Amino acid sequence: MFRNALLVAWPSILESFLVALVGLIDTVMVSSLGSFAIAAVGLTTQPKFICLAVFISLNVAVSALVARRRGENNRESANSILVQALIITMILTVVISIAAVVFADPIIRLAGSKADTHEYAVSYFRIISGGMVFNVISMVINAAQRGAGNTKIAMRTNLVSNGVNIVFNYLLIGGNFGFPKLGVAGAAIATVIGTVFACGMSIFSVLKRDRFLSLRSVKKIGFDRRSLGALADLGSSTLAEQIFLRIGFLTYAIIVANLGTNAFAAHQVGMNIMSISFSFGDGLSVAAVALVGRSLGEKRQDLAKIYGAVCQRMGLAFSIILCAVYVTCGGLIFQLFSNDTEILDYGMMIMDMIAVIVFMQITQVIYSGCLRGGGDTKFVALVSLISVAFFRPFSGWLFCYPLGMGLTGAWIGLAIDQFCRLAMTFFRFKSGKWTKHNI
Repeated sequence: MFRNALLVAWPSILESFLVALVGLIDTVMVSSLGSFAIAAVGLTTQPKFICLAVFISLNVAVSALVARRRGENNRESANSILVQALIITMILTVVISIAAVVFADPIIRLAGSKADTHEYAVSYFRIISGGMVFNVISMVINAAQRGAGNTKIAMRTNLVSNGVNIVFNYLLIGGNFGFPKLGVAGAAIATVIGTVFACGMSIFSVLKRDRFLSLRSVKKIGFDRRSLGALADLGSSTLAEQIFLRIGFLTYAIIVANLGTNAFAAHQVGMNIMSISFSFGDGLSVAAVALVGRSLGEKRQDLAKIYGAVCQRMGLAFSIILCAVYVTCGGLIFQLFSNDTEILDYGMMIMDMIAVIVFMQITQVIYSGCLRGGGDTKFVALVSLISVAFFRPFSGWLFCYPLGMGLTGAWIGLAIDQFCRLAMTFFRFKSGKWTKHNI
């Protein structure tokens, strides 16, 4: 049981870790331009994910449905789901990408930009949004591959994409080897170039006839009622979750941005570091979706629960290791990003908070993956509404401003959010209700 979980999980864990690591390296490279550059790139994070919300929700549905069809050994339906998801993705990308490019200025202003960050953030956001099509195509194909248990394919595409991203970061941010010095815009262009490579590899992975997922095996391109209905049912719940998440995250980010450029830069570095711990939980969550979905497709509710518990034990082991690293090396890690005394002072507080949060974060992410794998996406959306859209921004604002705790208060709010999500997903998992959905 543990071996099966590990075989599916390790590529996803490595993939998520590498994505988070590249995010850290991105921040280190951009930090050479100054704290304003870190803040500018950080300001685009939530608007970017708001644009991607519909695609992320669609991908969660695709992954859960393909996993269930794999358990049912229904290859035709799995490929039909993939094709329909790709068609929907292409249509929506055109609309969302154009809107993001055209309205970048007011979007970034709403996100909390200041005079010293606005121009750079708008430029970065426009470039990322313009190249969105390559990213979302890769996302939907990789989501289907993960659902089918082919986590190594998604890992390889992201490994290459991230490598290309780092190389072009070096060439374009500082203008090395004769390339133009583009600063923050160079980081955005490097990211888009990386997604082009990932897109090509993802498409190639579904062109082989002998694979469970193969576009060549599709006899009819179009929509069928069953697959479209399943995508709409799961996707709508996950879209609601994403909307609640992004409203909460954006409101919270605006609260922190109003503390000033240095405070927000330190916060952004902390969020990037915390993404490392999230990557382990996310990788195990991906494995949980695939293993739980497949087990329920085989009518084995007992196996679904066991796989969920196995993923949790693996998550606990990673949490202990990461906590030890954050406690012993937190200050050194933060010094990679800045030598500013104020930012480093913030950094020590942030690293202590992350060392505690990591246990709650990884655990709740894995439980959420189990629930999604069972098709219990409405409950996960409810959790996001209550905890992320309400508790995080409200408690962050309360501790930050009325109680006068500044950035420390904002991170206390984040910890409260993680605890609430952990409590709600834990009790739902233990109830077993998530195993009874037909999708």
